[in-house]
Amino acid sequence: MKYYLIAGEASGDLHGSNLIKQIKAQDPSADIRCWGGDLMQHAGGYLVKHYRDLAFMGFAEVLMNLRTILRNIAFCKEDIAAYRPDVLVLIDYPGFNMRMAKWGKAEGYRTIFYISPQVWAWKENRVKQIRETVDKMLCILPFEKAFYDKWNYPVEYVGHPLVEVIREAKAQPVVAPLSNKPIVALLPGSRKQEVSVKLPIMLTQAKHFPDHQFIIAQAPSLEDSFLQLLIGDQPNVSIVKGQTYTLLQQAAAALVTSGTATLETALFGVPEVVCYKGSPISYFFAKRLIKVKYISLVNLVMDKLVVKELIQNELTEANLQRALTLLLQDVPTRQRLQADYAELWHKLGEKQASRLAAESIVAEARRQAGK
Repeated sequence: MKYYLIAGEASGDLHGSNLIKQIKAQDPSADIRCWGGDLMQHAGGYLVKHYRDLAFMGFAEVLMNLRTILRNIAFCKEDIAAYRPDVLVLIDYPGFNMRMAKWGKAEGYRTIFYISPQVWAWKENRVKQIRETVDKMLCILPFEKAFYDKWNYPVEYVGHPLVEVIREAKAQPVVAPLSNKPIVALLPGSRKQEVSVKLPIMLTQAKHFPDHQFIIAQAPSLEDSFLQLLIGDQPNVSIVKGQTYTLLQQAAAALVTSGTATLETALFGVPEVVCYKGSPISYFFAKRLIKVKYISLVNLVMDKLVVKELIQNELTEANLQRALTLLLQDVPTRQRLQADYAELWHKLGEKQASRLAAESIVAEARRQAGK
């Protein structure tokens, strides 16, 4: 059977790769064509376009790159039509994938969304569009099923795929230490737009904590030269590539941009500060549209302030220094975090998300192929 998968960023590439492995385990003859990254390609998908060519963040950035985005959408439609898959699987990346769901449904394809758009955070009325265009929604956050139930839209909760990924990573043999100093991990994101704004503020902390090594987790979409230009000649700053989980396993604390990385960091048990700063225009619109109390997935799942969030004008050198000092030196703060992190593991459950999602997708593909 034929599967067409679309992921548009690093986290989607990770979850898409595990999904591909599980699809192939259940359907050994599966033919998979995809948009994503190196991980999805290595898992056995035929990579049509890399997510590094799709990474635009924020209202202003999207407007500036609108022509490129529209070209990508047109090309994607043409490629799907030529391939004619049994199912169209849309992995997160809602701005792009909701458009593809609408088009795919109109063209008669079976549409499956894996990792729900965050309609519970803003534009709640988009659930109407989801009901009309998405045949099956596979959710990964425990509160999403109850949210969709309010709209009389049945969804499947398969569990969060990060749980299985991180459990497996923790089971791997211990590797050589990345530094002989205590480590502060820096996870600035995968898009140049966000990294160029937030990483310089994160790097101000290196001079305040000279006895610590600040190590940047370099996303595959970022060039070495781009990061080196931002780092300059700071002696206690370095970079690792392809070793984010090794870094988190060894870190004493972390400064993390908002997104999936906040949840990954918490599941590894690393005390963290969540950092967000967008362009003034993007933040202006986001502040008026977003309805949730928090920006980090950790706090959203726990429904309380577990990890410190420094947002927009609050993300300053002085505020970051105070927050990081607490994480590194205040024992009660670290103990409270570890207790909350244990509860977070319990809330996310023990489901095998990739396998359950693949079972649902393969079942849909078989139904379509049998028509």
